[in-house]
Amino acid sequence: MKLLLNFVLNHSDNEMHTYIIADNQDITREGLISVLKSQDEKNRVETVRSRTELQAQLRSHPESIVILDYTLFDFVSVNQMLNMKTGAKGSAWIMFSDALEEHFLRQILLIDPSISVVMKSEPLENILDAIVCVGYGETYLCDIAESVLKESPPPKKESDKLTASEKSILREIALGKTTKEIAFEKHLSFHTVNTHRRNIFRKLAVNNAHEATKYALQAGLLDLMEYYI
Repeated sequence: MKLLLNFVLNHSDNEMHTYIIADNQDITREGLISVLKSQDEKNRVETVRSRTELQAQLRSHPESIVILDYTLFDFVSVNQMLNMKTGAKGSAWIMFSDALEEHFLRQILLIDPSISVVMKSEPLENILDAIVCVGYGETYLCDIAESVLKESPPPKKESDKLTASEKSILREIALGKTTKEIAFEKHLSFHTVNTHRRNIFRKLAVNNAHEATKYALQAGLLDLMEYYI
């Protein structure tokens, strides 16, 4: 990567690119603007603060390079983000964040391997490498992203200890629904759902909804796309 960066920086005939910075962290936006302009003053740099603004910029600049911090943006799901990217077929995207969960990274990279990933904690040289690679139509993955792809997903846990009704309730809990919402949607009493909930936690030896959700994912009771929608 370093050789590629040196090659590009030593050539004055670089192609101009349009960059869209989708990051709600002020210092990051200003830093990226400075870095992108220092590479080539001809570069166009736009900043957006919401998915509506991002979509508008993608309509105006469908072949732009999007630098996105998903964790600080207002996408409601991974699907929504990927659909927007698909709609701008000529665009290239760089995920740029302080931290991204392993199962999140694995999911988006398996669905769309053209997405590049670089962490904000990386040295400036690596961030520049990522920007240069994407500008030349290549995909850049930082060490963390590469290691996530190489690792096998965690083995599935057995869910046979739960009844069919309990598995169904656990799915709803993992999707973030309250006891009241589950009772209404399944035409059950609040007491019945609450009893199922207590039995599920006891059988799985978990203490809260977060631990139950993790178990549901590992047991294959719902997939990651459902979880993020």
